[in-house]
Amino acid sequence: MSEALMNAACDVLESLFAEAIVVKGEVEILIPADCLVEALHILRDDKAMAMNQLVDLCGADYPARVARFDVLYHLLSLKNNTRLRLRVELEEGQSVPTATGVYSSAGWFEREAFDLFGIVFDGHPDLRRILTDYDFEGHPLRRDFPVMGFTQVRYDDLKQCVVKEPVDLEQEHRAFDAGSSWEGMTDVQKRGEAKS
Repeated sequence: MSEALMNAACDVLESLFAEAIVVKGEVEILIPADCLVEALHILRDDKAMAMNQLVDLCGADYPARVARFDVLYHLLSLKNNTRLRLRVELEEGQSVPTATGVYSSAGWFEREAFDLFGIVFDGHPDLRRILTDYDFEGHPLRRDFPVMGFTQVRYDDLKQCVVKEPVDLEQEHRAFDAGSSWEGMTDVQKRGEAKS
């Protein structure tokens, strides 16, 4: 995005939302959740900015922060060949209004963020899981979600159907060498000498 266009976008948004705007490094604007839809309308409808396409919407998890989640809106102006990113910070349990009324492409992106992070989008016409099963527990892209998950799925020959059961790590069936992080290191390995 050109410097002049970035400054124009920031001036317009800052005039509407007072001190709520922060510009970081490239072209990222921090905006409060309750001002999001209005900001998206302005960016899309302003003839100079013409951010007419929502390219992506994604979530990010920062469990150490008070505002644990970020929702990032990646916008594109085809007219100006420029990009802009809006960022909304949310606390655990806080929701953000849906952007589907401004950009219809937000529908699937918001469902994905809901499914993978548990971020709720108020007013979404069909907010339900999109990548995981409907009875899936938890949100797999949260940093506190276990890497192996809670359940495993397998086909049971006796029942002749797919069954879910708690995760069972059968380590004895895996072949680990002595340098594996799954086993303790020997004194020889600690000194960096070759295995015998």
